Amino acid sequence: MADPLSSIVERRLTAIVRKRLGEEPAIALQGARSVGKSTLLRAVARESEAAVIDLDDLDVRSAVQEDPMRFAAGPAPVCFDEFQHVPDVLDAIKAELNTRLEPGRFVLTGSTRYESIPRAAQSLTGRLHLLTVWPLSQGEIDGAQQEDFVTKLLGDAASLAAAKSDTASRHDYVERVLAGGLPLALRRTTPAARARWFDGYVKLIIERDVVELSRIRQRELLPRLLARLAGQTGQILNIGNAAQDVRMDRSTAENYVRLLETVFLIHRLPAWGRTLRSRAVASPKLHVVDSGLAGRLLGITESKLMHNDPAAVTEFGHLLETFCVNEILKQLSWLDDTFTTGHWRTHDGTEVDLVIETNDGKASGIEVKSSGRITRADYSGLRSLRNALGSAFHAGVVLHTGNLAYILDDRIYAIPIERLWTN
Repeated sequence: MADPLSSIVERRLTAIVRKRLGEEPAIALQGARSVGKSTLLRAVARESEAAVIDLDDLDVRSAVQEDPMRFAAGPAPVCFDEFQHVPDVLDAIKAELNTRLEPGRFVLTGSTRYESIPRAAQSLTGRLHLLTVWPLSQGEIDGAQQEDFVTKLLGDAASLAAAKSDTASRHDYVERVLAGGLPLALRRTTPAARARWFDGYVKLIIERDVVELSRIRQRELLPRLLARLAGQTGQILNIGNAAQDVRMDRSTAENYVRLLETVFLIHRLPAWGRTLRSRAVASPKLHVVDSGLAGRLLGITESKLMHNDPAAVTEFGHLLETFCVNEILKQLSWLDDTFTTGHWRTHDGTEVDLVIETNDGKASGIEVKSSGRITRADYSGLRSLRNALGSAFHAGVVLHTGNLAYILDDRIYAIPIERLWTN
């Protein structure tokens, strides 16, 4: 793995932001705290010689609250950082766009989901384009020229299996998964320093952002609920079990899970299978937004994995799935097309960890395995999906920790996980 970050990383999403500025009147970059939204916003502002209105600054926030119309009326693009602190800016932006609706007028960032902000839905519906900013990808961390795994998977998938062998070891994967992709965590040079940062990160979001969103009655239970949910990462979401573990009633837990989604600590991967619904389970899978954060919440360390701690080894398999799924979702977020994503699981237990459906109805499946040796059982879900879809099945990939890429079956390939960020 590359050394901890020592400079600002050029985000691959930047090109999409530039393009959208020429098409949309307002853009909102939303994502977890400390993923780099503000850095991306400032890069956009510098290119346009615009100022950034930082609503995390209490003095600036007070001034904007007093007169949001004055700030929204500035020269384009007007850039608001952490707009959720002053929701009235949305009404001011709407008023401005009612007067002059043209591309590139506003760029916003927010650490809570746009639809959770009061009056957000009715303020800028149809005028605000949302882009999700994820933690850094592995290729961004390494400074790779490009990351084209998804492009190849959805195009000439066979080319993925034609490449030479990779060199990553299991220890390399453990390092990457437990480090994650949050820039400030990556700048910590030791596991202990990174663990302290993750602890403070969760505390800050719960005590600041979550409380600002909702007057919660059992704030002290939220970190425990988040830890129990982290134990379900890469698995079917079971709110009832998590609620029982922390002695919380289910309806309260459901509300709190939505709050944790709203501040981008977790996300749900919906069940997929529009044409296969009679066979498919409808429950979503849960993923923590960053594998490093999930590892800290689970108490997984390199030492435990090195000594083959049984619980840690089992949990690492789920953590590795979250790591890979998130890396693929990051790559999808940079592409100009739209996709439908989800997991596929039948009532008899056949499953595929991630399915990507393109606009032409073609579907590609991805399975993640923590082993370097692939057995026939490891791609039984992909075979079932292929058989169910017929010609609509484009390709299937088993991502694994070994070093070889090869063909497993008709349109199904074994690919080293490292190929997600290397060419």
